[in-house]
Amino acid sequence: MKRRAFITLIGGAAAAWPLAAHAQQSGRMRRIGVLMSYLEGDSEAQQWTKTFRQSLQEFGWTEGLNIRLDYRWPGPTPDRLQTDAAELVRLSPDVLLAGATPAVIALKNETRSIPIVFANVADPVGQDFVASLSLPGGEISGFGAFEFSIAGKWVQTIKDIIPSATQIGVITNPETAPFYRLFLPFIDSAARPVGIEPTVTAIHDADDIAATIDKLAKESNAGLIVLPAARFTANRDVIIGTAARLRLPTVYPYSFYARGGGLISYGFDVRDMYRRAASYIDRILKGARVGELPVQNPAKFELVINLKTAKSLGLKVPDKLIALADEVIE
Repeated sequence: MKRRAFITLIGGAAAAWPLAAHAQQSGRMRRIGVLMSYLEGDSEAQQWTKTFRQSLQEFGWTEGLNIRLDYRWPGPTPDRLQTDAAELVRLSPDVLLAGATPAVIALKNETRSIPIVFANVADPVGQDFVASLSLPGGEISGFGAFEFSIAGKWVQTIKDIIPSATQIGVITNPETAPFYRLFLPFIDSAARPVGIEPTVTAIHDADDIAATIDKLAKESNAGLIVLPAARFTANRDVIIGTAARLRLPTVYPYSFYARGGGLISYGFDVRDMYRRAASYIDRILKGARVGELPVQNPAKFELVINLKTAKSLGLKVPDKLIALADEVIE
């Protein structure tokens, strides 16, 4: 190539560089509002949002470059959730992420026009968030509808660990888990044929958690099942600590309970819900309608057994259960 032609080519390309850069930078910054039903100091919830950000980046959305993320961490308190939901909606985001049922309720009360993607929400049809799982309609869809039959496995796990069990305490928090009743038929149908009487107790105040578990421990000679609830997630250290103090074998719905010192957990991977939520938000930012994106059930389940806790409780976990575990903590 002649020197003059080469200079002309380079000069033309160089002139185009600033234009290309300007075109890339002039794209509208997209805004995502994130409402979490947990407190900002919750280390596990922070990991969920970290996974969400990383997944967005894999789709080409980088915070500070082409997206802005506005977080609110009011915890599971309805009044604070509603206040923070209103603040996020006033920011006019392109899409909203709702972490758990209380956040969806709060955001739904504030907007009917901004797309909402949820993570870790059970029974979205029964809670009137979507018209159906396959075709949600409206402006809400997401991930994390529980398979309620899993409750039968929680009962069987107690029976496997304590073959002589005749009673099981079950605790729930209706305010942050209004869907809890859908677990109960499966608990009942799994418990009664093997001679177990379940006792279901609703805990309405976080301050009553320890006292309620204490009372259940005195009334039963078996174990405890903790149903999924944002209130319990926020107060999991109290639940785990109380169960340990009372030497009460307890089955939990999420792996972070067992990793935090609980005896055993069986449930879906919450972090995976936030990873998948990023895929829907990517599609919405690229033009998809949220009401046409089907609600997706959990894809990854985990059985985690804490043998260190079992030893402290004086329990022998059956080998067949250990063989099934995805993770064993020793």
